[in-house]
Amino acid sequence: MLTRRTDLADEAHALWRASAGEESALPGVRAREDRREGFPVTRVDILDREGAQALGKPEGHYITLGLEELLRREEDAFPRAVRALAGELNELLKDLPPRAPVLVAGLGNRAITPDAVGPRVADLTLVTRHLIHSVPEHFAAYRPVSALAPGVLGSTGIESAELLSALSETVRPACVLAVDALAARSLRRVCRTVQLSDTGIVPGSGVGNHRRALNRESLGIPVVAVGVPTVVDAATLCADVLEEAGQGAYTPESLSGSGQGVIVTPREIDQDVEDLSRTVAFGINLALHPQLTLSDLELLLG
Repeated sequence: MLTRRTDLADEAHALWRASAGEESALPGVRAREDRREGFPVTRVDILDREGAQALGKPEGHYITLGLEELLRREEDAFPRAVRALAGELNELLKDLPPRAPVLVAGLGNRAITPDAVGPRVADLTLVTRHLIHSVPEHFAAYRPVSALAPGVLGSTGIESAELLSALSETVRPACVLAVDALAARSLRRVCRTVQLSDTGIVPGSGVGNHRRALNRESLGIPVVAVGVPTVVDAATLCADVLEEAGQGAYTPESLSGSGQGVIVTPREIDQDVEDLSRTVAFGINLALHPQLTLSDLELLLG
């Protein structure tokens, strides 16, 4: 039923409703809308196998935070966006003890701008694990946090899942926060939303280069995913544009042709990725270190 490619659970749910009828309820899926710090929040809970099969997503909780105001640079949008993201992340981490160690994994390729969100977030993560060991008198109250940008298979010859699995045996985090780029169904969602979930993530899914999954099954610990849609599949975009122009219903498969594998990203992608990486990183830092304020983070990280 789902013919439009998207990594966003709320888009997948909207596609199902559009095909089945707006009043239809999908068994095994609960969706609701909310607001936090003035930003729209959509929550999609996939409760069982039937819902997972219908939406093509694993069972779990998916939270989509809309950040349109941030991209328009409205007044106070950045601090509100950081607080909103931290608040939603805390909901997914509520069962984690306050000082349980966390590993932040910035997935992606820093040499390709639409795929560089993960590594840039890792660069801006406030790491404290080494400080707690070396200067406990000053940092004993902080959560031990470490960060890694594992790179991509083509550059390292190592799957991100393999590297993080080996590292987890040494660092022994209680949870992994995996940050990666995603693909959206619509350009209107690209660089304007952040999706959080407790289901893990598949590295490379945003550019159609699926690798081994990072989740509880592969790592043996909870994996919370933070994804930013930075691209849209060209064939999916063409199908939507033709429908909006009244040219009939097309499927991406019928339009792919010689453009198969082409993805589209906004021309402002450099600035958008920089803004969103900073927002996501500061939100993660606030969630992991609640004793700090946004002003503290700006002093520590610049």
